[in-house]
Amino acid sequence: MSTEKATFGAGCFWGVEAAFAAISGVTATTVGYEGGSMDRPSYKDVCTDQTGHAEVVELDFDPEQIGYEKLLDAFFELHDPTTLNRQGPDWGTQYRSAIFVHSPEQEAAAKAKIEQLTAEGRYKPKRIVTRVEPAQTFWRAEEYHQRYLEKRGEKSCHL
Repeated sequence: MSTEKATFGAGCFWGVEAAFAAISGVTATTVGYEGGSMDRPSYKDVCTDQTGHAEVVELDFDPEQIGYEKLLDAFFELHDPTTLNRQGPDWGTQYRSAIFVHSPEQEAAAKAKIEQLTAEGRYKPKRIVTRVEPAQTFWRAEEYHQRYLEKRGEKSCHL
């Protein structure tokens, strides 16, 4: 089985991880931080809103079981891509809507999905603010954040 990586920021990473982990074809999920300027940031660092990192979920998926397009569909379904630096009660740049792409094909697919959703008018009168950025260094979050909801017997948080 060959796997590919995908990385999404859609607010608090606990619920995002749980949602992606439940998708058939996703073989692994890890929560962490990406897109900032500090090496090895901690949760405390990221919460200062000064590092520029987003809370993200990096996942491995089997492209023979699920395509990247379906992962994009899930990403846009599980959060509000029209709120800048906010999801539900959580606010700050770490909660921004972001897709960190690992290939030119992923970049093209992500941009095409945003164009499609915009053309369909799904979020009118608001506009999609999701940023599509090249994948950078992924910093794994502290162990207590990994599978956070699962460890507590919860299925979801406020998402």
